[in-house]
Amino acid sequence: MLTPAFDLSQDPDFLTVAIRVPYARVSEFDVYFEGTDFKFYAKPYFLRLTLPGRIVENGSEQGSYDADKGIFTIRLPKETPGQHFEGLNMLTALLAPRKSRTAKPLVEEIGTPEISEEVVDDDDDDERFDWEIEQTPYEEVSESALNPQCHYGFGNLRSGVVQRLQDELSDVIDIKDPDFTPAAERRQKRLAAELAKFDPDHYLADFFEDKAVEQILRYNPWWTDTYSKMMALLEKSQEQEDHAVLVSFSEEEKYQLRKFVNKSYLLDKEARSQVYYGLIDILLAYCYETCVTEGERNVESAWNIRKLSSTLCWFETWSNVQEIMVSFGRRVLCYPLYRHFKLVMKAYKDTIKILQLGKSAILKCLLDIHKIFQENDPAYILNDLYISDYCVWIQKAKSKKLAALAEALKEVSLTKAQLGLELEELEAAALLVQEEETALKAAHSVLGQQTLCSSSEASDSEESDSTTSSGTSDSDPESDSGSEQDELKESQCEMVDSLLGPFLEESSALLIADGGVCRNTAAQKSDVSPEKPPASSRALGVSGPLIEELGEQLRTTVQVSEPKGATAVNHSNMQERDSHSAPSN
Repeated sequence: MLTPAFDLSQDPDFLTVAIRVPYARVSEFDVYFEGTDFKFYAKPYFLRLTLPGRIVENGSEQGSYDADKGIFTIRLPKETPGQHFEGLNMLTALLAPRKSRTAKPLVEEIGTPEISEEVVDDDDDDERFDWEIEQTPYEEVSESALNPQCHYGFGNLRSGVVQRLQDELSDVIDIKDPDFTPAAERRQKRLAAELAKFDPDHYLADFFEDKAVEQILRYNPWWTDTYSKMMALLEKSQEQEDHAVLVSFSEEEKYQLRKFVNKSYLLDKEARSQVYYGLIDILLAYCYETCVTEGERNVESAWNIRKLSSTLCWFETWSNVQEIMVSFGRRVLCYPLYRHFKLVMKAYKDTIKILQLGKSAILKCLLDIHKIFQENDPAYILNDLYISDYCVWIQKAKSKKLAALAEALKEVSLTKAQLGLELEELEAAALLVQEEETALKAAHSVLGQQTLCSSSEASDSEESDSTTSSGTSDSDPESDSGSEQDELKESQCEMVDSLLGPFLEESSALLIADGGVCRNTAAQKSDVSPEKPPASSRALGVSGPLIEELGEQLRTTVQVSEPKGATAVNHSNMQERDSHSAPSN
């Protein structure tokens, strides 16, 4: 038999059940309802529901069938008109048989006086105790068998799972051997791993460069508007049933609910507390993931949720709400891409809103987590350990318990100092360094301005000097041209020394250039007539043609920039040189 898709709605007097049965024969169907039981059969579909309120057959019931959509719609009168049926969207809980709802033992002793076991043991200890104890031979027991297996999973009801699935779970959880690691040791290892993973540079980078974080904080998930509507309704009416219609499930989510196998959970007081505490931890991680991705899931979504939840990643157990917040805050600042304390507080406020919205909102979030894990290859095992059971259990949880849980979470206050990562000291040191850098930049800027002022003053003085020199050159052009000629002579003399030095090593006289003519210093001191050849020419004798050749090369190689007025003087000096070299030839 197939369980068909169905949906329930209500008005003050009627309960409406819509059942989708495509390809069913309209002529072959049967409907039965009485009290809280409802049954529907149309081959090959069978639906059995346990309703949250009583219905009655009084002749006002109605039924219709839409052949195009393949939907049966049945309207059933309520036994008490005006009664509100709570939890009609908890489809998995409605599928449970009525007898499976109780967690009481099937066999119970009745008709005996209520005498404590201690009294009975004290009275009959000597008479009933059997001293003939059966003896068994000694057997060597392995060390692993001496260590009792530790429990984990939903309500700490599972054990030995990781030992069987070690290869698959090694990529999902951080704890290596949870089957033989007690809860206290798990916490110590988790805290040590978080301290080793914390990166001060990453944290400070997100602390100062928080533009991306501010953009993320502006995102409002779906429960923000729903929470605002609920608060508006609370101002008008205090009845909780008015808020159930605010959260609706999609067809895909309804299909997920129908796929779950409904069952009851035998939980003691401690296990129930662990279930509620673990729910807070998982919702915190989910709210962070929804915020940073702005509702758009990606390949890292499964990693983010399980990594930020110590319940899922370390199989951690809790004793109060405060330590849950501390654990979540530490992991946010150690593992994901965005590590900012504001994101911790954002997830904290969103979790409170979801808890206050009630079971429907919590179930919607858990279904989304279940879908994310189901699409991730190694993470789907966490659905079997935690999320699937949470999806079934939350449908039966009491709304008053969830409201009290939300109030307990609201009373918690979290500070950076409580995280144990020395965040305030890091921020103070970083701000001090930033102030020093700012002061240093300001000093550099002031020094640069002073340098610019001094350079501008120097340029003004140079301009005034140049103006004065220009005025002097205008008044005495001959002196200016003379100084330029002296500079030209000195540069020409240096060039001649470099060119003629190797060929005139035998001569003790130093050749200098005077107006383009090379002559001996001794001859420069004495009065030499133009007709008499210089002493240098007479001493060199045969070297005359070589000097003449070098003079020709000097005219072509030495390029001296000179004023136009000096061109005529240099030309006359060249003629004078030719006249001096003619007698030697």
